[in-house]
Amino acid sequence: MEILALILFISILLLILYGYPVSFTLGGVSLIYLLLFVDSVYYPALPQRIMGTMSNYVLLAVPLFIFMGIMLEKSGLAESMLDTMGLLLGKVKGGLAVSVILVGALLAASTGIVGATVITMGLISLPTMLRRGYAPTLATGTIAASGTLGQIIPPSIVLVLLGSVLNVSVGQLFRAAFIPGLLLVLCYIAYVLIIAQIKPEMAPPVPDAELKAFWQGGVFKKILIAFVMPLLLIVLVLGSIFFGIASPTEAAAVGAFGATLLTFTQNKLSWIICKKVMEETTHLTCMVFLILLGATTFSFVFRQLGGDHFLVELITQSNLSATAFLLLVMLIIFVAGFFIDFIEIIFIIVPVVAPIFIAYDINLIWIGVLIAMNLQTSFLTPPFGFSLFYLKGVAPPEVTTNHLYKGIFPFVLIQIVFLLTIIFFPGVIGL
Repeated sequence: MEILALILFISILLLILYGYPVSFTLGGVSLIYLLLFVDSVYYPALPQRIMGTMSNYVLLAVPLFIFMGIMLEKSGLAESMLDTMGLLLGKVKGGLAVSVILVGALLAASTGIVGATVITMGLISLPTMLRRGYAPTLATGTIAASGTLGQIIPPSIVLVLLGSVLNVSVGQLFRAAFIPGLLLVLCYIAYVLIIAQIKPEMAPPVPDAELKAFWQGGVFKKILIAFVMPLLLIVLVLGSIFFGIASPTEAAAVGAFGATLLTFTQNKLSWIICKKVMEETTHLTCMVFLILLGATTFSFVFRQLGGDHFLVELITQSNLSATAFLLLVMLIIFVAGFFIDFIEIIFIIVPVVAPIFIAYDINLIWIGVLIAMNLQTSFLTPPFGFSLFYLKGVAPPEVTTNHLYKGIFPFVLIQIVFLLTIIFFPGVIGL
């Protein structure tokens, strides 16, 4: 029976890599194994498990955060933030790249969706950076790295889903991930400023004529609308969670309502915008929850076949230390991130390894932050990094794949160093 559980796990992974839909593969293959190999007395427990998952109050935050992010994207606030920040830092060498990182972090804190952030930043900032003389490698690397910050910076969809799968507090995950996310942003900025000083031709400052035009009349109103108001919304959402005023789900509702108000103040709120936002929100939410239904079925069948107990005994009897097992899991997740989406990794791999982490008495909040950081790194790593595909899809023809690979390499090194730092020095996240 235990061997059947492992065969189930491997067969699902192979079918997904072959190209079959994730949600139907997870649920369909698991149901076949349930009917063939599990005693019928356990069948009634599956609908109860599914309903228990679907009625999880925390998961209601997922569509609300998605709505918040897409509304801010459709409102044009992302473009306003980038233009305003770029001109505020215009005199600094590399100032435009720094503004891309900061806006990427703000979008990450509002969307939590990597694909949406990378595509938005690519469409808005890449042509501007190239027009102002930025090296294609630095421009693409900065945009791709900034766009993946949504994996680690709260309120991240990744952290919400990890909290559900690991059965830990999403609020505690948000608090634990905040400092690493902030430090990662500062490291990105430091790298860009150092490169701009060493090789100024790669990141020239904004021309004086553009800066002069920006500072003439109404500059404070521009800053208020484009930067202060979205930042205030993000602070309200995260602050209400961190200080225990609201649950993540309640804070997500505040964020969704606040994003709608901000769009209204920009005179961008219309029936067409609302329809697009609701359609995209429904599409992404259905995708997540269909995979969640399949994953719930898979985890139920896997446990009924004794797969979790088998793996725990296998690891403990192999005399593998907790650190060695952790590094092994991180490597598996890192490689899996080349081929499959983060949602699939969270719902397929994490439930399998979570009981082993519990057996080793490892802090699951720490594990959640490590997995989120690891997934973020795998999104950037050639040759299959999803962020690189997203950016290449919207990049001008003169930007080659080679530019993307060369540009992202320093940022990947920074993230790997960060991941190892959190593994060996958990005090960085206050644990």
